[in-house]
Amino acid sequence: MPDRRCPDCGVTMEGMTLRSTGGHTLQVVSGENREGILGKLGMNQTYGAETLVCPECGLVRLYAELEE
Repeated sequence: MPDRRCPDCGVTMEGMTLRSTGGHTLQVVSGENREGILGKLGMNQTYGAETLVCPECGLVRLYAELEE
């Protein structure tokens, strides 16, 4: 993970885990179909979400973990 800084405070943001109230981690869902059989069934591509929080002001930013 590259060093990401808060746009408001300029300090390094800290990685944290963001979960729903059901205890599940959040995912980013794209409009693209998945590959293989799941794509043929209409399932969309999903990506994990990297969560960063500013320790100074509490700003939360999410970045999709895109495969490259």
